Amino acid sequence: MLSAFRKGCKSLIQLVLTRRLAPAALTLSALALSACVSAGPSGGPNPGRGEPVQVALLVPGGSGQATDLAMARQLENAARLAMADLSGVTIDLRVYQTGGTPDSARAMATKAMDEGAMVILGPVFAQEANAVGVAAAPRGISVLAFSNNTDIAGGNVYVLGPTFQNTASRLASFAVRSGKNRVMIVHDQNTAGEVGKAAIQRGVAAAGGTVVAVQGYEFSQSGVAAAAPTIVSTAKSAGASALFMTADTAGALPLLTQSLVNSGLDRSTTKFLGLTRWDIPHATLSLPGVQGGWFALPDPNLQAQFQNRYTAAYGEQPLPVAGLAYDGIAAIGALAKSGKGLGASGLTQGAGFVGVTGIFRFRGDGSNERGLAVAEIRNNQVFVIDPAPRSFSGAGL
Repeated sequence: MLSAFRKGCKSLIQLVLTRRLAPAALTLSALALSACVSAGPSGGPNPGRGEPVQVALLVPGGSGQATDLAMARQLENAARLAMADLSGVTIDLRVYQTGGTPDSARAMATKAMDEGAMVILGPVFAQEANAVGVAAAPRGISVLAFSNNTDIAGGNVYVLGPTFQNTASRLASFAVRSGKNRVMIVHDQNTAGEVGKAAIQRGVAAAGGTVVAVQGYEFSQSGVAAAAPTIVSTAKSAGASALFMTADTAGALPLLTQSLVNSGLDRSTTKFLGLTRWDIPHATLSLPGVQGGWFALPDPNLQAQFQNRYTAAYGEQPLPVAGLAYDGIAAIGALAKSGKGLGASGLTQGAGFVGVTGIFRFRGDGSNERGLAVAEIRNNQVFVIDPAPRSFSGAGL
């Protein structure tokens, strides 16, 4: 059940792309990474009407790792799918292999800019993106990285990956509107768990709810088992109507949810909320402990359309990160067509953009907001109970 505890602690952040773990088992190092780029461009390069937009796509090929090679291939494939969907805009896509290292990524970014790149899409790993951002800042070039590590966002670096704050804010808002306004936070006692806890606290406060209790547990099988009775007792005494967990499916979630139920938590009065995707892998949906739980996910209809198109075109299922390449090209294409430029003023426009997983927009601090759906697990299936917004107007994100 808890293979992650046996193999080593996997991160709760599924797409924080920090070298060198696999993409679904990545760690956040807030101390090692920092937003050390200078202030970014206000307008950025602004290609003329009808002029091709030269985009440098930085992918992790050349590292010798099979996972990096697969990501590199799929990122390029998805970018080309997006290019085919653009109207009135020509993208001159040039692909650079970074080898998955900061030094190589910096060198490739410099080469790309010397060759005329107007914007950089990628790279994948957070340390790479930080290095590329530093190199690109003096030239006023924006970097749309595939990471979701907001520690490296800011200045001229924008992260495309989904963040804890997106999910926490969306779920907290829906929960409070649904009467689940007394929230207890249950988190792993590790770096990712602390980041998740802070995101939930901000999300609940912004939604007008109340955090009635916070409890961590040691990230191990024995730690979860030992903490469960106390968590249940605290939830009851605090009158928690929702229990917001940072645990993910690769780590503590299976054991934690079942242990809480076995310890007497009444799910008819206390709703389980999840900060991570509870539908990946699919087998998670059959776990007794997650039944009735709520989690957030990208617009499932748009996501399914992209997956079907990608599979039909390339004969394989796309990795989650592939959709970020599509979204990046979609945003670049929209800005080029509108003439708003590829710098901060264009990228942070309030209306945002539409990608293969729904609406998204960049914030001034380099992070992003994404329109997410809220789903409930019932009878081993996913049911959308609050659809993803189709625009940011009145979305309440």
